[in-house]
Amino acid sequence: MLESYPKIEVEDPFGVPPDTLGLSADEMRRLGYRVVDLVVDRAMRRNQEHAILEASPAELLARLGGPLPEEPGDPDAALELMAEVALSHQQHGDHPRYFARVPGPASFAAILGEWMGTGFNTIAASWGGGSGPAAVEMTVCRWIAELLGMPPETEGVLVSGGSLGNLTAFAVARSENGPGVAYLTDQTHSSLPRDLRALGWAEEDIRILPAGAGLRMDLADLRAAIAADKAAGRRPALVIATAGSTNTGAVDPLEGIADLCRDEGLWFHVDGAYGGPAALVPEGRAALAGMERADSVVLDPHKWLFQPYDVGVCLVTRPAALERAFAMHPEYLKDVQATTGAVNFGNRSLELTRRSRALKLWMSLRTYGAKRFREAVRAGIRTAELAERLLRADPATWEVVTPAQIGIVCFAFRGAKPGEHAAAAKAVSDSGFACVTSTSLQGQSALRLCTINPLTTEADIAETLRRLAAARPG
Repeated sequence: MLESYPKIEVEDPFGVPPDTLGLSADEMRRLGYRVVDLVVDRAMRRNQEHAILEASPAELLARLGGPLPEEPGDPDAALELMAEVALSHQQHGDHPRYFARVPGPASFAAILGEWMGTGFNTIAASWGGGSGPAAVEMTVCRWIAELLGMPPETEGVLVSGGSLGNLTAFAVARSENGPGVAYLTDQTHSSLPRDLRALGWAEEDIRILPAGAGLRMDLADLRAAIAADKAAGRRPALVIATAGSTNTGAVDPLEGIADLCRDEGLWFHVDGAYGGPAALVPEGRAALAGMERADSVVLDPHKWLFQPYDVGVCLVTRPAALERAFAMHPEYLKDVQATTGAVNFGNRSLELTRRSRALKLWMSLRTYGAKRFREAVRAGIRTAELAERLLRADPATWEVVTPAQIGIVCFAFRGAKPGEHAAAAKAVSDSGFACVTSTSLQGQSALRLCTINPLTTEADIAETLRRLAAARPG
């Protein structure tokens, strides 16, 4: 049982704050309730706002900038300006018709957790400095590993997103397995080669293979590349597989890659920043079979686990490998070193000063339960399949370029001319009704929908396709 401590008695704790940057208790409550009203009001009408809105630097800086404020101002006016100008001019990833890149449909319980962490000025660097937040992060990492079907010895750390999650995993791979050639494909997210370069990988040790059938890693090509490097006296070290590519949702052959890495003694990393949460449901778990055999896995809960920005998670299946790569023990931190069974999360990544990103995940999982998360993930998969059916039902207008794969479908105008996809996507996005982007798949121009928001309806998909067709030039 947790020990109960007596409250500290202070005189008039809710009076005027002693510091010049404080507010009275009544004013804090009034402004806090105002923030809640602004957020909830916006959530109730988000399907009526622009899916994305942009303005020129000159316009925004004229309204939000100006001289440095020297005297106190009106906080109500500042909140209104923030809501109406600063926060309206952005991509709204939680909009039901935001289909570009990867949406971030944040759940309200997660927002509450984020607010609590900020309001309590929470730090999650060491057990001694934040044992409660550390316990929450330990719990959340275990829950996520369980949701993905990862082995029980899996350990993790929360970071800002996939870019730093993958960088963290690559640093652990290098610490555990040494330097050498890293293998990936031209469909791997563009931030991953940058991560490798930032960690000191030489350009000749970053082997980018052309994707094979279905825009997936080709096992025969991978085997051949490894054999050729070994014959040339180079040392293969790391294979980077994708579980749900950003372009198409394609999943590399994870089981075959896992077998090859085991046989060759290579570190097996899976970038599941987008698609990893598909493993919550049986159809997704089947598509991602083999991910549980990885040495490291990354996913972004601010995508398909419905968290507000930002949060990524790096999971490693080798116990204590994170600490072996990152732990430090300076004299000034000796009083906050972890006790038995505890974790200093500042020793699991490059971040030492770090807020608690786990609170929002913990709050939303406690509030909704894994069952409702599974239902929401399944809805995203089925919405993409619905979009594919609507596209195939109109073959005179559309052709499916890549079928629906864990929440993404790519398609094209029948007989498209250069520039038509980008122009139609821009017209629909500029209208504010929906946000859609074009992409290129091995040289072929296409349009793309990512449909992971559980609020997206069949009518949203149908009307977006109708507007895209109407916006086709000529």
